[in-house]
Amino acid sequence: MKQDFWKMTMLGIGALLASASLSQAQQTCAPRDQVIERLTSTYGETRQSIGLGQNNAMVEVFASTDTGTWTITVTTANGMTCLVASGQAFERLARTRAVPSKDA
Repeated sequence: MKQDFWKMTMLGIGALLASASLSQAQQTCAPRDQVIERLTSTYGETRQSIGLGQNNAMVEVFASTDTGTWTITVTTANGMTCLVASGQAFERLARTRAVPSKDA
């Protein structure tokens, strides 16, 4: 559950940042294959999670468990991928079973 919460939190933050910064951050966008190749070859990052944001934009979290770097990207329907956020100290959380809530 914690891992799912982490993923959803990161995707939510990414979607919020993406909606505010897509129009302002054109200099940080490139075709998706180029962005992924750069994240892989330069930082050793691979996709850790994925989700849909506004207007069917694909929000992805890339990270390296070796170096701890992470990057959130948003890919629009036209195939352009924009960097939304990045940082260090990425950790993969142990997966736990969800406990149903009485409120659910």
